[in-house]
Order: sequence, then structure tokens, then C-alpha cells
Amino acid sequence: MTLTALVLGVVEGITEFLPISSTGHLIIVSHYFNFSGDFANMFNVVIQLGAILSVVVYFWKRLLPSSVKEIKLWIKVLVGFIPALIVGGLFGKKIEDYLFNTSVVSAALIMWGIILIWAENKSKRQTPTINNVDNLSYRTAFYIGIMQIFAMIPGTSRSAATIIGAMLLGTSRTVAVEFSFFLAIPTMFGASAYSIMKMGIGNISPAQWVKLSIGFITSFIVALLVISFLMNYIKRHTFKPFGYYRVALGILIILLTTIKI
Repeated sequence: MTLTALVLGVVEGITEFLPISSTGHLIIVSHYFNFSGDFANMFNVVIQLGAILSVVVYFWKRLLPSSVKEIKLWIKVLVGFIPALIVGGLFGKKIEDYLFNTSVVSAALIMWGIILIWAENKSKRQTPTINNVDNLSYRTAFYIGIMQIFAMIPGTSRSAATIIGAMLLGTSRTVAVEFSFFLAIPTMFGASAYSIMKMGIGNISPAQWVKLSIGFITSFIVALLVISFLMNYIKRHTFKPFGYYRVALGILIILLTTIKI
């Protein structure tokens, strides 16, 4: 079980900020580790908080509310968080009960992989109108937040949905990625708090706390490295390779589940 926690922490750290669906990958890996049940569902949500903490550390100076500019940024982030807060509160349990399976993950991986490739091709023909996250309007932030709702479907990817939405709304690739990072902070804090409260802190055993700690710390360290990689990657490359990867992985999952491997 400790090995499972470590592996899932690595998987989460790698996939949280890449547009390839961390939840989808966690569901797939958990399936092959026979890791399921209420604790597994909570574990897979809470370790995402470790990855989110890496955003706070990496962008600490940028996020510290020390001036009007940073305060406005936080307000935009909270505005973008509202759609997910409302829809998650109303339908989160049903989504978890009916959609958290490999069939949905594979379909979402393929569909959003194709959309990501299409969005990149479309952005080539357009000049971004928003090249700094500070120039993002509250309305645009809210629209990006609406796109984040799609990420509740496992396999979609919160990063993919928000990045695609932001780019289609006229942001540069860098702005889309940065705002996606920032928007993840309240979103995953809220999801983790809800998951822990649903299970009940008193129902988590000492051994389970150890597993949560291993997954949390591992995802934090790995995600910090991935953020640094991604911020350099987007300066010279597009997200199309991730789109192709999503399609290939989705097809592979369908084949493996069909032949029951």
C-alpha cells in the first residue's frame, strides 16, 4: 500500500498541470493497483492538494497579496472558481458515482485530445489579445471558470479545459497556463476539504494518514519540477504532442479493457 501511495503521488505530480488529466491517470493506475473504495477516492483528491501547494511555492511572489495588482488577481481567480463551486456542490457526488470509470476516462481523453489539437491549430491563425494575466478581465476569468466545469468529467483534465478555454478567449499560451495554475488553488483546496469532510477525519486511521502524507509530499515535489519544466516548454512549443498522447492513451485503454488486461 505504501508503494501504491508513492506511485500515485508521482503520477499526480506529473499529470496535474499537464493537459492530460491527473484524475484520469489516477483512476487508471488505481484500477491496476486494485486501489478502490472511499479512502482511495479521498486519497486521489487530497494528494492533488500537494501538487497545488507547489503552485503557491513556485509563484509565491506573484500570488502574495501585497499590492492592488495581486488582490485583483485573486479576485479574478475567485470569480473563475464560482462555476465549479456551484456545479461541484450540486452534482459532485453523482459525477463521482457514475463517471469515475475507465470507459469515461478513455472517451474523455480522446475527445479532449482532439479538441486540444484543434485549439492549437486555431490559435496559430490568431494573434493573442491578452498577453499578461493582469490584463485578464473578470468576465473572461468567469468564462474560463465555466470551462473548468468540464474537468469534473474524469479524463477531461482541468488544465486542458481551462487552457483551451483561455486560448479560445484570446489569451496567449503563457497567460492560459498561468491562470490555469492559479485557478487550481481554490478549486483543489475546496475539493480536498469536501472529500475529507465527507469521509470524516475521525474515520481516517493512522496508517491511512501515513499513506496520505507519502502521496501528498511526493506529488508536491514532482509537481514543482513539472511546473518549472512546463513554464519553459510553452515558450518554444505547443500543446499538440499532449493532444496526440491523450488520443493514443485513450485508444490503448479501450484495447486493454476490451481484452481484459
